[in-house]
Amino acid sequence: MNFIVASLACLILLQFFYFLKLKKNIERSELEKKLQSKDFFNRENNYLSTISTLQDSSKLEQKIINERKEELDKKEKDLLFQLGNLESKLLEETENRRKVVSQKKSSEVRLGFIAETLAPFLDQFEFEPEECTFLGKPVDYISFGEQQITFIEIKSGNAKLNSNQKRIKKQVEDKKVFWKEVRIK
Repeated sequence: MNFIVASLACLILLQFFYFLKLKKNIERSELEKKLQSKDFFNRENNYLSTISTLQDSSKLEQKIINERKEELDKKEKDLLFQLGNLESKLLEETENRRKVVSQKKSSEVRLGFIAETLAPFLDQFEFEPEECTFLGKPVDYISFGEQQITFIEIKSGNAKLNSNQKRIKKQVEDKKVFWKEVRIK
C-alpha cells in the first residue's frame, strides 16, 4: 500500500507539474499574443504617425506652393503691365520714327527738285544750259548739242534710277532711239 500511495503521490506531483507547465505555456502564449498585439499597435501607431507627418509636410508644401504661385502671379501681372507700357512706347517711337523718315524723304525729294532746277548752273553740269530743255519726267533734261542729243537725269545724295528710268537708259544704250515726224492738217 505504501507503494500505491507513493505511486499515487508521484502521479499527483507529475500531474501538478504538468498543469504548472501547461499553465506557464498558456501564459507565455498569451503574453506573446499581447506582445504581438502590442507590436502590431506600435507599428500601426508608427504608420499613423508617419502619415500624420506626411500630411503636415504636404500641407506646408502646399502652403509654400500657393505662396509661390501668388508671388509669380503678381510678378506676371507686373511684367504684363511693363510689357504694355513698353509696347505703347514702341508704338509711339515707331510713329515718331515714321514721321521723321517721312519728313526726311520729303525734304530729300524737295532737295532733288531744287538740284534738278539749279543743275544747269552748277560746275558739275557739263552741258550748255541754253541747249538743254527741262522735261522733269521720266528724265530731267534733254541736251540738244551740236554733235549729239543727250538724255540727262540729275540725282543727289544716294538716289538711284527708278525702274522706268533704267528701262529708258537701256533703250538709249541699245540704240533704240528713233525719229518720228507727225504732221497735223
